[in-house]
Amino acid sequence: MSTEQYNGVSVTTKANVYFDGKCVSHSITLADGTRKSVGVILPATLTFNTGAPEIMECVAGSCEYKLKGSDTWVKSSAGEKFNVPGNSSFEIRVNEPYHYICHFG
Repeated sequence: MSTEQYNGVSVTTKANVYFDGKCVSHSITLADGTRKSVGVILPATLTFNTGAPEIMECVAGSCEYKLKGSDTWVKSSAGEKFNVPGNSSFEIRVNEPYHYICHFG
């Protein structure tokens, strides 16, 4: 089951817009200082680089992803998560709007 709501958060109202609008997210900070981003990726195949490790949680839609160094595409659907190592990258292939929460650290 995916996360449906966060209470008591600070939201950055200016959107993070990547890949000519194919990925749009907003940064949130929880009361304990934990940072996350909440967004949507529109149909595309994109490559994201990571600094800190990330967990990508699918809220709605689905995607296929391929971690750096892998040749295998793996499907992730609503309620599922996948881990991306820090200082790495992943490719994501989306055929329908993919709504996500990115958990950092």
